[in-house]
Amino acid sequence: MYVSALKIFNVLGNEIAALVNEEKGAGNYSVQFSAGSHQLASGVYFYKMQAGKFVETKKLMLLK
Repeated sequence: MYVSALKIFNVLGNEIAALVNEEKGAGNYSVQFSAGSHQLASGVYFYKMQAGKFVETKKLMLLK
C-alpha cells in the first residue's frame, strides 16, 4: 500500500482541491474533477500527483 495524493493548486501555491489523499494499492485509477463545483476561474493551475516516493507536478490550463 502506498500513500497516494492528487491535489490542485493555484499559481500562488494555495491548495484548491484535494482529489485523492489515501492509501491505495498498485494499479490504475481514475478521478473526475469538475472545475465548476470549485468555482474556479479560467487560468493556470498546477496539479501535484504523489504515489509512494514518486512525486510529479504539472501545469493545468483551465478554459471556460
